Amino acid sequence: MKTISAEKPSVAREIARIVGATKREEGYFEGDGYAVTWAFGHLVQLAMPDGYGVRGFVRDNLPIIPGTFTLVPRQVRTEKGYKPDSGVVSQIKTVKRLFDTSDQIIVATDAGREGELIFRYLYHYTGCTTPFVRLWISSLTDKAIREGLRNLEDGSKYDNLYLAAKARSESDWLVGINGTQALSIAAGHGTYSVGRVQTPTLAMVCERYWENRRFTPEAFWQLHIATDGCDGEVVKLSSSEKWKEKEPAMELYNKVKAVGSATVTKAERKEKTEDTPLLYDLTTLQKEANAKHGFTAEQTLEIAQKLYEKKLITYPRTGSRYIPEDVFAEIPKLLAFIGTLPEWKDKVRAKAAPTRRSVADGKVTDHHALLVTGEKPLFLSKEDSTIYQMIAGRMIEAFSEKCVKDVTAVTAECAGVEFTVKGSVIRQAGWRVVYGEENKEEIPIPGWQEGDTLTLKGSSITEGKTKPKPLHTEATLLSAMENPCKREQSQTCLDMPSAAGFGETQTAGKEIEDDALRQAMKDCGIGTPATRASIIETLFKRGYMERCKKSLVPTEKGLALNSVVKTMRIADVAMTGEWEKELARIERGELSVDTFRKKIEAYTREITSELLSCDKLFGSRDSGCACPKCGTGRMRFYGKVVRCDNTECGLPVFRLKAGRTLSDDEIKELLTDGHTKPLKGFKSKQGKSFDAVVAFDGEYNTTFVFPEAKKGKKFSGRKK
Repeated sequence: MKTISAEKPSVAREIARIVGATKREEGYFEGDGYAVTWAFGHLVQLAMPDGYGVRGFVRDNLPIIPGTFTLVPRQVRTEKGYKPDSGVVSQIKTVKRLFDTSDQIIVATDAGREGELIFRYLYHYTGCTTPFVRLWISSLTDKAIREGLRNLEDGSKYDNLYLAAKARSESDWLVGINGTQALSIAAGHGTYSVGRVQTPTLAMVCERYWENRRFTPEAFWQLHIATDGCDGEVVKLSSSEKWKEKEPAMELYNKVKAVGSATVTKAERKEKTEDTPLLYDLTTLQKEANAKHGFTAEQTLEIAQKLYEKKLITYPRTGSRYIPEDVFAEIPKLLAFIGTLPEWKDKVRAKAAPTRRSVADGKVTDHHALLVTGEKPLFLSKEDSTIYQMIAGRMIEAFSEKCVKDVTAVTAECAGVEFTVKGSVIRQAGWRVVYGEENKEEIPIPGWQEGDTLTLKGSSITEGKTKPKPLHTEATLLSAMENPCKREQSQTCLDMPSAAGFGETQTAGKEIEDDALRQAMKDCGIGTPATRASIIETLFKRGYMERCKKSLVPTEKGLALNSVVKTMRIADVAMTGEWEKELARIERGELSVDTFRKKIEAYTREITSELLSCDKLFGSRDSGCACPKCGTGRMRFYGKVVRCDNTECGLPVFRLKAGRTLSDDEIKELLTDGHTKPLKGFKSKQGKSFDAVVAFDGEYNTTFVFPEAKKGKKFSGRKK
């Protein structure tokens, strides 16, 4: 008998149908010489510290560095600590029996790093010695499964993939367990969770938050002129210079208004070609789904996984935006299928040869870019259909013709002031036809020549203000996680008046160029396409950041944590990116696991010592106030937080409220009276200043109460 080990019951069901294992048993399917069983994700995991005899958070126990890691059944947290999940234990027994009585095991977990780890941990925990082979497929269509079963590969081919996954798992344990315990011990109260990837990610969110909040807008003035264009349309030109002072701008404006004409000093025309977008990998799909439709990264991944299990798309957890030659041979048939869908009627050019920008054998990693499979999408929810159609639409774009434009740039002089305008006319729409974008950026410019005189129809002066970089969204945070090594350009955003309408904007062509650059630099990213969504969700679950519409805003707890660790290696984005590069080298067989393990152990000892020394930052002093919640503890100042010293209570009150730090006296007033006097200097998440009273609600969360809402001694407000 052969046992096939899948990652989920739904996948096992599809494979079982193909191999004829139609009889349902407890924990597996059986038939025609096969048993098809499954995991529920990770059935086996690394033991927690108590598995090595280490209990509680004790300074002298740190760092905890097991000589050999112990594997245990997946555990659940109870009031008495962690205990094995009974359902998991039962399934492991079933899997072990099948493994031990089989002649061969076929590994059919997801074809990637985590899928390999799920099987190998289970294989080693059960003490199995049965030989195994690997089913490596990129979709769950019947055709793909059958071809995969005909081309099974020796399991040892994926040993390096397993070693990289194991190294990632153990390094996250070492850094997360020791870092969290060390910082929590230093704080004296509460649990402060840190991690190899989550803490640098939080640091990026906090850094952008402070950059945005501390930005001081500066006013600027710009001049504009208007003249006749093509077909009676008005063409508007803007001054090349922007003035920080109003007086010189007004003086020049008056001169321009008095002259009434401008002279063309330069007219440049050239052809510009915009390459097609590359196909989607998971991160790009998550970014665009967030930017265009407001989907979270986790939501997009969950939908993509669901579409994969319904056989509608290829393997979603891919980091490649390219396909190999053999897959390219299938593209004409897939495009013809997409053309039959009502959403894409008349968008696919019949008999046109697909372009090859997304085809490159050498740029395909474990899995190629996302594609639809040709299975008809039936009965999809609105959200599922949105992601499916994004992938289908991107396929049409990627294999369409290039977009070709005639671009014109004109410079004119009026009263000693230089004015410019840029325009374009599309000659070949190419891929831009897919979403009807072919006419959106068209700005026709007359055939002006150097020396021509332009009669002015009007002139104006506008005031704008510089803007800070916006807060991170999930889309921009995913970009930052994918490529932390690329330093962002230091520049502010200009609030350009809409009347101008001719400032240079970032074109799709520029974005496409960035796509190629991103591919070349993505090896230094933190996390992987498959894990970034879960890292972001972890920061939400642990109360370190929250969503404000599409923006990601660090909470007071997140800002307090980051203020303590931001200069330490635990928060170093670039260093975490280097670890990811090392894991990729293990996967390619270029670096030994022992070398990586020694580096991680040394790093763990260093950050543990560093975090334990934070007791100086967390050093406490008595506030002179009893705890308003439990009445028995004393409230003590700990730098960024005031906390009850009764361990059963531990009420925290964070000093930082909406960009303003409460003073000792204001904190004492809050603790004594339940509210402060009206305070000035708070800033909303939109950057607007406001005044408010800080008060406790019935559960001793702090809320804002606005002066006009104050009635007698009753306070009501929003939590903060």
